[in-house]
Amino acid sequence: MLTFIFLSLLNVAHAQNDEKPEVKYKDKTEIDFEGVEIEGELVKPQGALLLERKRAHFNPLITLRSNFNKEMNGSVNDIK
Repeated sequence: MLTFIFLSLLNVAHAQNDEKPEVKYKDKTEIDFEGVEIEGELVKPQGALLLERKRAHFNPLITLRSNFNKEMNGSVNDIK
């Protein structure tokens, strides 16, 4: 029993080590593809599929006017 308590205290003391391992990376990583031969086959679809997006048309909530002649004449009369 005494041995079990001693070993459990030893494990607790060992677990309190707060040192973080130091990680070192290389300054530069080089990948050499000189000796590598890549073989493959280009796969294309059988037919050409072209989709043209149509613009959405909405009913306008505001009617745009091209002239404001009535309002312009009224504002000139208000100034006089």
